[in-house]
Amino acid sequence: MVNEATAPTMASLLKRGVNFSNTHSLFPTFTTPNASAMATGHMLGDTGDFSNTIYSGFQVPGAGDSLTPFLESDPVLGDVDEHFSGDYLNEETILMAARMKGISTATIGKLGPALIFDHTERTGQQTVVVDDMTGRDGAIPLSDALQQALASAKLPIQTPTRGPNGQAGTNLTPGTLAANVVQQAYFTDVTTKAVLPMFKAKGRPFVLVFWSRDPDGTQHNQGDSLGRTVPGINGPTSLASIRNADDNLASILAALKELGLEASTNIILASDHGFSTISKESGTSWAASRSYKDVSPNLLPPGFLAIDLAHATGLKLFDPDAKSTEIEDGAHPSRANGLIGNDPQHPDIVVAANGGSDLVYLPTGDKALAAKLVNVLSAQDYVSGLFVDDSLGAPDGTLPLSAIALKGTALTPMPAIAVNFRSYATGCHDVTTCGVELADTGLQQGQGMHGSFSRADTRNIMGAVGPDFREHYVDDLPASNADIGKTIVSLMKLKPLSRGKLIGRVLTEATRQGGKPPAVKHITIRSKPDAAGHVTVVLSQRIGDTRYFDAAGYPGRTLGLPNEKNGN
Repeated sequence: MVNEATAPTMASLLKRGVNFSNTHSLFPTFTTPNASAMATGHMLGDTGDFSNTIYSGFQVPGAGDSLTPFLESDPVLGDVDEHFSGDYLNEETILMAARMKGISTATIGKLGPALIFDHTERTGQQTVVVDDMTGRDGAIPLSDALQQALASAKLPIQTPTRGPNGQAGTNLTPGTLAANVVQQAYFTDVTTKAVLPMFKAKGRPFVLVFWSRDPDGTQHNQGDSLGRTVPGINGPTSLASIRNADDNLASILAALKELGLEASTNIILASDHGFSTISKESGTSWAASRSYKDVSPNLLPPGFLAIDLAHATGLKLFDPDAKSTEIEDGAHPSRANGLIGNDPQHPDIVVAANGGSDLVYLPTGDKALAAKLVNVLSAQDYVSGLFVDDSLGAPDGTLPLSAIALKGTALTPMPAIAVNFRSYATGCHDVTTCGVELADTGLQQGQGMHGSFSRADTRNIMGAVGPDFREHYVDDLPASNADIGKTIVSLMKLKPLSRGKLIGRVLTEATRQGGKPPAVKHITIRSKPDAAGHVTVVLSQRIGDTRYFDAAGYPGRTLGLPNEKNGN
């Protein structure tokens, strides 16, 4: 969606510097997983940040003692770090490596992903952290130097709320019609009027992350299309949010120029994922056949996957985000997550609901139960592809988690099954800009979501400009968010400790040093068909040992994955 009309500053940057045209978000295509990739240069099998919501294996205090914490929270990240030996990612981040080398560091913007770039430094004295929680209980503290800089710039020490932009609406009431202008303006002012001048005065190299909540936050909550998939995320409110982010970037670029830092500063532009419009329609789901007071008739409720699995297995369903209360017929989990079994303290099945894909965990590692769940899931019209933990065997119709780089050195519990949901396009010139996906979420049909293996979600924006990058160059080699972390490490001559081997590559072809472009292999992986003929397929590219995943699922049910019978 970035062009001269929608985002002129971004479009200009892509034209002046490097435009990465073959880009990849990591699956599951959610925010914290891709933040972990950018921050470490590692894929998710190493970082263990498998989705925004995971099964933690312990009650997380910052998440109300839930077993399925939402990671976009500073307190939750602290709790998860503490439980997993002080660093849940188990990989050193670029900001940690930079500050250990004496480089000035800052991370500013959206709650959760901003902190992930230096999540183990919680004093605020070494890395500047400013996010939604700043100035409130539980926030990362502000150093005396930053507080003085904010005072000099006449800026408050508390981040403003999102205001009307934070209103998601209901099944009867549209969501927001306003971009996140006020909060984003504060983050931009902190960056341009306090942090950058402070860094210049120090006279040292710096690494600064600016994580824009827009357009993501607005596209999730937008009220342009309640109950309808058109215009979906392409309505006027979403377009305003893209322009809002573009205006923020323009202000940052202007500040770099005014401070005399433009010529010596590399700028990397990236989105963590693409975006799609939500559908809640299913003809096979038992959950959709029930009635709920806050769900429109015949549509999927939040937590439909957990409800359907509990129904199919004959087990009880409990809400991990509501003190493990049992879910009765006609109700759904409060945050779509579910504990399934007879004892919520020792569940047989855990569903971590996320949006365009869900994670299913089996705490006991029961292979027979895994095979049963695969059969249940493959019969649903909302499913498009299943990926199963390698240790649980290889049920027909599925591929192993290792096939999509989800099996590595991670410390957090390994999902048993990653469930990709169906996706399609409403019809437009570039179908990746008008994608629709089934989504397990409290948001409504017509609002925005991501997380699937659709090419609309795996395709993101990437560009770079600055003294180390080529000018007027279109890079058509595959690139991913993990490559961003590796490239920054290379540019800053950092040497972070690396434990896992699922890593990105340095984007050398995009730098002024250039060099011979590496060879690219295009690879298609297919599972054996299951009894109903379902085959999980992965389309990918490879440079050396680094993999890039284009799209995956059942052919014909995932946008970007052609129907192998008719080529559509």
